[in-house]
Formats: sequence, C-alpha cells, structure tokens
Amino acid sequence: MIEAAMIWNEPNNKSHWDPDLDPDWSVYARTVAEAGRAIESANPEVTRVLGGISPIDPHFINNLGTLGALDHVDVVAVHGFPLDWNLWPIHEWPQRITEIEAVVPDHEVWVTEVGVGSFGAEEVQVFGVNRTAELLLDRVPRVFWYSLFDLPLEWGATTRHREAEGSSYYRHFYMGLIREDGTPKLALDHFRKHAPKMGIMQWFHFHDPRLDSAVRWMKDLGVKHLRTGLSWADSYRPGWQDWFDRQMEALEDFETTVTFCFTPDCQGVSGHHTCPPTHPEAFAEFCGRMIERYAPAERKRAVA
Repeated sequence: MIEAAMIWNEPNNKSHWDPDLDPDWSVYARTVAEAGRAIESANPEVTRVLGGISPIDPHFINNLGTLGALDHVDVVAVHGFPLDWNLWPIHEWPQRITEIEAVVPDHEVWVTEVGVGSFGAEEVQVFGVNRTAELLLDRVPRVFWYSLFDLPLEWGATTRHREAEGSSYYRHFYMGLIREDGTPKLALDHFRKHAPKMGIMQWFHFHDPRLDSAVRWMKDLGVKHLRTGLSWADSYRPGWQDWFDRQMEALEDFETTVTFCFTPDCQGVSGHHTCPPTHPEAFAEFCGRMIERYAPAERKRAVA
C-alpha cells in the first residue's frame, strides 16, 4: 500500500524540470505547496516527500524553505550515484546526508535513489551494493536501490540531451540488478543480504511488460519498501486508469512511495514533460485524486 507520496523527481536536475522556465524555483515551490496540501487533505497519514534532489544541494533546499515549500512536506529526499554520475566518492555519503540535515532539522532525510551500475564491470556494482548498505542503512530511515531491472536500450533514457551525453547517457542502461534478458547479475545475491532493510526503486513504463516479473523478483528477494511512479503525463493517455489500477494492485503487498511527476503537453509552459505546469493546482488535483483512489484515508485506518 502507499506509505508516502513524492512530489516530483529530481526537480533540480535539468532532465526533469526546466530551470530556464523557472529560474528562481518559485513555480516549483508553489507546485510543492499545492500538492502537499492536496495529499494531506486526501489522507493525512500519507508521508509527503519532497522530490528527491540530484545533485544533493543544501542551497537548493534552503531556497525552497525560504519560498515556503518545506512547510508542506514531511521528508526531504536525496539521490546519489557517486560511482557513475556524481563528482564525489561513495565514502562521502554520510557527509552529504549531514549537509541536508543541517538545513532541515525538522524533517527526515531519505535516500530515495542510490545506485551503482555494471557499465564498467559487474564487480563494481557488487562493491557498490555492499558499501552503500554499510554507509546508509543505519543512517537514514529509507534507502531505495536504483534499480531492479536494466533499462532496455530500445526504450531510451529520459534525459535532455540523450546520446550527446556520451558514456553518461549509456550508463542509464546498466543500473539494474537484473539484465534486460531477465538473468541476474552478480550483485543480485549481495542485494538479497540487505533486504528488506534496503528498498527498491523501479520505474514502470506505461503498460510495462516487466511488472509481474518485478513483483515476483521483489518478493523472492524479501523487498518490503518500493518506490515507483505515477506519471501525470500518462494520465492523459487512452486507457490510463486501467493501467494505473493494474500497476497499483500488483504492488499492493509493498510499502510503496509513489512519485507524482512529468507534465502533460497540454498543461506545461512549453509542451514538454520537464516544463513547469502553467497551473500548479492542476498537478495538485492529480496528486490528491491518486491518493484518494489508491490510499484512501478510510482504508489506511482499517489496515492500521
């Protein structure tokens, strides 16, 4: 069931929010505030999470606090990939957490995406799983490994400049514990040792054929906590509700953090999924509606 709702994904990453269209982040701050209020109204038991930031930037968080956004979330989330994309060593994880805690003393800090790919060698990923567990599992309340499956090459990665990014782009396709053909990598059994304390972050595409396989693998691994997403943009596709219902029903046995993000063409400033919404209250309405459908307050009380 849904334990938490994340408001956007990596808002300070140009691949997910266009800063040229929101240079002072005031639109994002308003989007967070509107969505936080809508989620709380739909079910105050659902934890509200500020979209996992990447890079980990305390100045960005400070600015959102000044703009009032932090008043409407319970958790500040961070993402880190020190062996693939970040310019800092994996051993600095505790320091990075401390930097964010210092500016949000009244909020929990979660690591909602952390990963090490097998782009160079599977043995590197094995080291990454085990060292991440050592550094983070007893440091923060939630850690989500990115990801269960490799991203199929033909699907493409959601980045702004795609192949022009060079090896940074191609690393996206090697972050899973399981290869595209369904066979496990060396790191899978090492991850198993750290579940259920370590969760999984797995995006599911619209009508993703891997959904049932993912559920089987996660149950086999002993995963308890899952992070995934429901795309606002997908809610404008034909048949979207049937797919959302199927996805959330399949994931019912996990404690799920659901991420709400991605702007529909008709709702954005420039007709792109990274652009700020012209009406943040429309995004908030989507968030509230999804909580009412998949985590209604009455049901949460009954389960408790």
